[in-house]
Amino acid sequence: MRNILLVLSGPSGVGKGTIVNYLLEEDNTLVKSVSCTTRAPREGELNGREYFFISEREFRSRIEENDFLEYDEHFGNFYGTPRSFVERQLKEHSVILEIDVVGALNAKRLMPGETVLVMIAPPSMEELEKRLAGRGSESDAEREDRLRRVRYELEQSDLYDYVLVNEDSRETKSKILEIIRREKEKKI
Repeated sequence: MRNILLVLSGPSGVGKGTIVNYLLEEDNTLVKSVSCTTRAPREGELNGREYFFISEREFRSRIEENDFLEYDEHFGNFYGTPRSFVERQLKEHSVILEIDVVGALNAKRLMPGETVLVMIAPPSMEELEKRLAGRGSESDAEREDRLRRVRYELEQSDLYDYVLVNEDSRETKSKILEIIRREKEKKI
């Protein structure tokens, strides 16, 4: 059996983080990718666990060396998925990567044989709006911006290998475990 790079994407509030935690609890052959960032560690964060904390100079150098499957800048800090880390992990494990649509498509372009794209979709826009409103962490304007982004992301779902509607995270986890099994058995 081969190892795969399982890329999960989907709108904020759809339950990706919960699903990833369930997958890691259920299958000890899976590991979660660790991203690099130029931001300082927060209290309790450990280098190599939450992120690889590196300097902006090192980050830019790794961009030039094409060592990122994807990267972006947010609020003055860089974040990216180190290709070298993912390739090392794939020698012994299947790797889960939770990233946005643009990053997912770039990962598929750079590692087409290993990458399996799974879009996690909400049961409905109304349900997603309720989940986002229930968080209470965003203004109405911020929530509307997020919903515009959701529509864009869901429009890209035809570029994914699988699209799963997340009505129940444990059921979605079971479906993803079946996808992983099938994909690992495929001959390339």
